[in-house]
Amino acid sequence: MTSNPWKNYRVEIADGVATVWVDVPGEPVNTLSRETGAEFGEVLEALDKDPAVRAVVLASGKKDGFVAGASIDMLREVKSAEEAAQLSRDAQAGFDRLERHPKPVVAAVHGACLGGGLEWIMACHYRVVSNDRKTQLGLPEVQLGLIPGAGGTQRMPRLVGIATALDLILAGKTVKPKKALAIGLVDESVPPAMLLEVARARALALADGKRLRPEPAGMVDQLKKNPQAALQKLALEENFVGRGILFSQARKQLLAKTKGHYPAPVAALEAIQAGFEKGMEKGLEAEARLFGELAVSPVAKELMGIFFATTALKKDNGTPDPSVKGRKVESVGILGGGLMGSGIAYVTVNAGVPARIRERDDAAVGRALSSVAGIFDGRVKKRSMDRLEKLSRMRLLTAGTGWEGMERVDVLVEAVFEDLKLKQEMLRTFEAMNPHGIFATNTSSIPVGEIAAASGHPETVLGMHYFSPVNKMPLLEVIVTPRTSHEVTATAVALGKKQGKTVIVVGDGPGFYTSRVLAPYMNEAVMLLLEGASVEDIDAALTGFGFPVGPMTLLDEVGIDVGAKVAKVMHGAFGERMAVPEVMGKVIESGRLGRKNGKGFYTYGDPKKKVVDVTVYDALPGGRTRKKIDRQEIVERCVLQMVNEAALTLGEGILRSARDGDVGAVFGLGFPPFRGGPFRWVDAEGSAAILDRMRRMEARFGLRFRPAPMLVERGAADRPFHE
Repeated sequence: MTSNPWKNYRVEIADGVATVWVDVPGEPVNTLSRETGAEFGEVLEALDKDPAVRAVVLASGKKDGFVAGASIDMLREVKSAEEAAQLSRDAQAGFDRLERHPKPVVAAVHGACLGGGLEWIMACHYRVVSNDRKTQLGLPEVQLGLIPGAGGTQRMPRLVGIATALDLILAGKTVKPKKALAIGLVDESVPPAMLLEVARARALALADGKRLRPEPAGMVDQLKKNPQAALQKLALEENFVGRGILFSQARKQLLAKTKGHYPAPVAALEAIQAGFEKGMEKGLEAEARLFGELAVSPVAKELMGIFFATTALKKDNGTPDPSVKGRKVESVGILGGGLMGSGIAYVTVNAGVPARIRERDDAAVGRALSSVAGIFDGRVKKRSMDRLEKLSRMRLLTAGTGWEGMERVDVLVEAVFEDLKLKQEMLRTFEAMNPHGIFATNTSSIPVGEIAAASGHPETVLGMHYFSPVNKMPLLEVIVTPRTSHEVTATAVALGKKQGKTVIVVGDGPGFYTSRVLAPYMNEAVMLLLEGASVEDIDAALTGFGFPVGPMTLLDEVGIDVGAKVAKVMHGAFGERMAVPEVMGKVIESGRLGRKNGKGFYTYGDPKKKVVDVTVYDALPGGRTRKKIDRQEIVERCVLQMVNEAALTLGEGILRSARDGDVGAVFGLGFPPFRGGPFRWVDAEGSAAILDRMRRMEARFGLRFRPAPMLVERGAADRPFHE
């Protein structure tokens, strides 16, 4: 028998079990909304009254996903904290009715089960998940500036223990089926083909009164099995004094990590603590109140804005014509197997696409293969993949010292040294053997058009600028010239997405977008250093603003010599406003290249200590006597330089939109996510106010602070960039 009076659900009843399929129409994934919540209440009520139904199985009608969480559109429409709090209370009440349903409800989960989806199944009476790699579970709400609002802060700690729940909720972590089973978040993990069969069998067993879960182990048994874990739980979770210490330490660690910029993790901790100190009812009240306050906070607004921007980019082919389809990419060649090349090879084969590396000699080939294998080994060690998966990926990777095989690749990614003549030589050699292949250069500063000047068919040449380390950095900047074809652009964008990257498409020019806006930011930090500011004060000011590392640390990480080369390109292209202080040459001449040679602005002898190398000041005006420059001035000068350059790139058409500029800065440069990106930051501060600050800076420091025409235009009318 099949019944379907509901829009978002269909119900199939057979042999006493009602299988409820959640299937939001017209959407690739299921999300929870007011409508899905209200309808689910109706479904439960109908099944409760149906004598033919003894038990219920909850499953997804989507092929590879369960429920991705609450509808972000719904959350963005919320106008007040009280309205958001009521949303939370309604969801809590719905899942409470589910938990108290007289007939057993078993969740059958395949694919992503996140946020409200996980809160949903935690209210079920039994949870079966597929052991497929697509299945993942978690409460990632803090990444949107929120907390779980449908009982998640109360149910998860009671299922998996306080310490484990804190680890998952406060960081927004997700877990795979094996880990979910080990911590007690789910009850069984089975092959996808058996999922529904097992779930239905367990539902009927529960209806027959059978006990499916073993009795909780007593303390003696826990001590025998894992003495350290049992003692820790006894000391920190089983008594109020221990819990107080646990919560206090968690709060201290959170504040040190978030520096007060992200209120959601602290709020989640508060809700969890309230539930254990005052009972679940009070915990739910705290959860709803805090959820409401956060939902209308500036931080949540910016983080949700980033979420929408990245979601929109997933549907964007990178061209003005959404109907353009890219070529099918069945193999990728990579020139150079160093840090960048091996990283590109890793993300390629990890996506299931065969890749071939070309290196200069056998030793370099061996290092490249070892580097890729090492990244996979790290994942095996962390149990995010098994050895069989690693071997299957590594089989897709080959390497050699010749050009063999490159005549067949669909895309060749060039990752050799930043040398124009060398890159042009690579391009000519490739085109001679593979005239139809796409040539993508990984240059970070040389205009792609200059490289493409050596091409016989420049419509197949573009840039694919990856960020180091490639396996961790989420951004890919695709650079197109006026002659790059839309088909080639769409191909590169699709490949980048397949590699797991967030992709922005930008126009050609020195530094493109990310390197170009970073250059004046870094230059200004050096200017402050020359004026007498200390290395640690400059870095502390910018990390205090929200950057993950300060500009001086970043110079050490990138390489002071590399930074100088990029700065030279920028100076040549943009003149005096990007002039590089001459003293930087003296710093490099003294043998300081940064972390890579253990000598930079910081010392690198003791890995546990980050200490400024005071001898670096000997090459600077003022020597080792540093003066205090107000931290707010340090922040303002550096950030305004980045923001103004971003406005210049938008006005020149290098950027397609303010959205892309925000995403590029957040995911590629570490611009503080809670501030939304350079354009969102201007909008929040007010474009008129930012223009006024720029003009005051220009009066003090001259040309390098001249406001971008687009900033002048927006600021004069106090118009936002995101309208």
